[in-house]
Amino acid sequence: MYQALYRKWRPKDFSDVYGQPHVTRTLQSQLESGRISHAYLFTGSRGTGKTTCAKILSKAVNCLNPVNGNPCNECEICRGIENGSILDVIEIDAASNNGVDNIRDLREEANFTPANAKFRVYIIDEVHMLSIGAFNALLKTLEEPPSHVIFILATTEIHKLPSTILSRCQRFDFKRIAPEDITSRLMYVSEKENVNLTPNAASLIARIADGGMRDALSLLDRCFAMGTDIDEEAVSDAAGIAGTIHLFSFSKYVAKGDFTSALKLVSKLHSDSCDIDSLCTELTLHFRNLMVAKTVNECEGLIVCSKDELEKIKERAGQLKLSKILSCIEVLEQTAKNIKNAANKKIQLEAAVIKMCAPSASSGEGISVALEDRINAIEEKLAALSSGKVQVPSPVQESKSEPKPEVKSEPVPVSKAPVPEEAPPPPAPPVPAAENEITVPEGNFEQWPEVLDKIRVYDIPLFGIMASSTALVKNGRLVIQSENPTLFDFICTDTHSKELARAVFEVVGKKMKIAVSNTEKPKTATSPLENLRSKINNFNNNGG
Repeated sequence: MYQALYRKWRPKDFSDVYGQPHVTRTLQSQLESGRISHAYLFTGSRGTGKTTCAKILSKAVNCLNPVNGNPCNECEICRGIENGSILDVIEIDAASNNGVDNIRDLREEANFTPANAKFRVYIIDEVHMLSIGAFNALLKTLEEPPSHVIFILATTEIHKLPSTILSRCQRFDFKRIAPEDITSRLMYVSEKENVNLTPNAASLIARIADGGMRDALSLLDRCFAMGTDIDEEAVSDAAGIAGTIHLFSFSKYVAKGDFTSALKLVSKLHSDSCDIDSLCTELTLHFRNLMVAKTVNECEGLIVCSKDELEKIKERAGQLKLSKILSCIEVLEQTAKNIKNAANKKIQLEAAVIKMCAPSASSGEGISVALEDRINAIEEKLAALSSGKVQVPSPVQESKSEPKPEVKSEPVPVSKAPVPEEAPPPPAPPVPAAENEITVPEGNFEQWPEVLDKIRVYDIPLFGIMASSTALVKNGRLVIQSENPTLFDFICTDTHSKELARAVFEVVGKKMKIAVSNTEKPKTATSPLENLRSKINNFNNNGG
């Protein structure tokens, strides 16, 4: 009968246990010196070696020929404990034997001397599942057991144990196994099983296992079922995750604000049977790596990946602001909670993608992270204007005075652009620059339908927002009038603003400053953010 890898390759002695040297060295030292405690408590997350070390310890204390604190695994006692023929080592599942009567039976049985071994060893797994009455019944026996009895308690939730139990045991804390230790063990097992496992694939399994060796071996077992050549793609398919290629595609779309491509990628992965929960977890870990690469100079020890992948992570981190990365992590963490109770998990992830690519769509924030710096700068300008420290000359004064550098409230293209190169220069003597420029008459902008036609070609989502809008020219600016309150946030994203400016330039033949005027009826109560937005628009419309 086929035996699972985590059972087949369970360590036989302390030297085979990976990632817990602080535990194995102490236990070996106690066994060599003969200072064996009557009660041990092993605690730690799943798959870190608690039960394995308990079984090795039960063999070591009874072994006829121990070697440096390790069992020999060759004597009749070691072989009997391994195959279960010696009944002096009893393993109890506290989840199903958690009553007072079960502990009373254990106490009565503990009084009998061992039949074959030196010690009668009780391994109580998931001991936190015992009832309060069962704990109380165990206290006296646990404190002063017969000389031939050793208790080994194992738990993943140490906080659920009474302090009276903790004080009666020697406690050993099992840490999460380091990814490099898991990778080394996986490479060893695959070599013994005659399977070709690439180092990158082993590293990916270690990352997914999250410090649990049993989880890593179980995933490797699934990969073995797919063939004898295991690479990163095979691991991604077996685990039902997106894989690094898709993760980098996601972060690229987030950096560009291209939620259309991001949504298409989600649909593709969902149609390929990618687990939405796993995808959300992988995205969270990917942005965590970007956060570490963004803030730590030497991050090699903090990110588990190959050298090539680390270079890609650093490159992508350079394309994103830290505030953007942190915002994405918060959105994904909240989405992971929402997915658990959602009727449709895909919709929850799609909503998260929209928030990451266009955070202004988030009802909680109401403003794009990308606009924070810009709004802060505008607030400073408005404060300076209101205090009289900065004065902006009116258009009439500008025409009468000598040309001076224009005071700009934000880095927008200058309103006076040169004639395109294809227009031949006039042969007349030099004249002021203003006479060489294309001028657009004030009032209603008659060419606005032509601009919309070009936007329809360049940017369909933007056209959908602006389809019912109109435009006029005021103080040399192109003012867009729309009843859609989201237009301002929408065109402020880098991608859409470029396409809008491109369409206006092709129709008019010059670059123009662009502003937005919301024609929606004012509400009775507005938030501070809406007031700030209104001030910004009024400031732009009045030639600020």
